[in-house]
Amino acid sequence: MTDPTARPLRIVLLGPPASGKGTQGKRLAESLGLGYLSTGAVLREQVENQTELGKTAKPFLDGGQYLPDELMCRIIADWLGKQSGGWVLDGFPRSLPQAVYLDEWLAQRKLAIDCALSLEVPFDVLVERISQRVECPACRWTGQIRQLRDGKLCPVCGQSAQSRADDNEENFRKRHQEFEKLTLPVIEHYRDRDRLFACDATAPQDEVAEKILAHFTKPS
Repeated sequence: MTDPTARPLRIVLLGPPASGKGTQGKRLAESLGLGYLSTGAVLREQVENQTELGKTAKPFLDGGQYLPDELMCRIIADWLGKQSGGWVLDGFPRSLPQAVYLDEWLAQRKLAIDCALSLEVPFDVLVERISQRVECPACRWTGQIRQLRDGKLCPVCGQSAQSRADDNEENFRKRHQEFEKLTLPVIEHYRDRDRLFACDATAPQDEVAEKILAHFTKPS
């Protein structure tokens, strides 16, 4: 990879549920000075606020399903249209039609994806992470129970954190099946275009973050 300060980088973040996309996506965006969008966080916020989008999304999220491509593409196009620099997309594209849509949207503006970062974690590790995962509804920090202050407070903003409503093993297994069916072809899509960086994400968060950042800042 070239010097990230030379030009804006456009990165998509892929991986199964609980692979650490939210944590690593935010850290990478902050380190490189890029915009960051978590589609999952946006949708959960919309559901909590009972907006029209939230009402549409809730049945899909409750059932461990991805949202329809048409709806996700509208959300992404609206966000991308407001960006003037590089970015990290967490949670999009999650299907091959979404990847094709993104490619075409960028090509119309003479742009392209620089890298698809795929976080790889074994299934049994993902199940364990899901059972311990908590999220702060105030600042959207996501982590494990052991990271909480006094066993219940967000380590970032100090508000009460809790398990996500959609975090149970049955729901996780459905979401993982959706990932294998719909998102694995996306990973191959970017691999075929020599845009894929597959990263073992089983190590502690800091080690994974260092490995990812090194990839994007190493001399070309």
